[in-house]
Amino acid sequence: MCTFVLMVYVTLAGAIVMEILGTTAMKYSHGFTKLWPSVITGACYLLAFTLLARTLKTMDMGIAYAIWAGAGTALIALIGMVFLGEAATAAKLLGVTLVIAGVAVLNLGGGR
Repeated sequence: MCTFVLMVYVTLAGAIVMEILGTTAMKYSHGFTKLWPSVITGACYLLAFTLLARTLKTMDMGIAYAIWAGAGTALIALIGMVFLGEAATAAKLLGVTLVIAGVAVLNLGGGR
């Protein structure tokens, strides 16, 4: 049972990584005017949704989506601040913290 639960979270982590890669590639696609970043965006999102769909077979939808969207949002915001020169304001850092806290509360609320 423990290995099964681990695989569900590994699959969800893969979906999160693909979302992050897809969103980062989207930034470099310049509004889908550059071919390869656009292709990478589409491929990553297709894989992200496929992995998320596999996760939803066994994990509660609210929890799985909260983890996927929350982790993706927080990590993309941090990538923007650290690597892309986006402002790291107190409000943004508070927002990232609140997203993470919200996901934690949903997980503590229980599930399967």
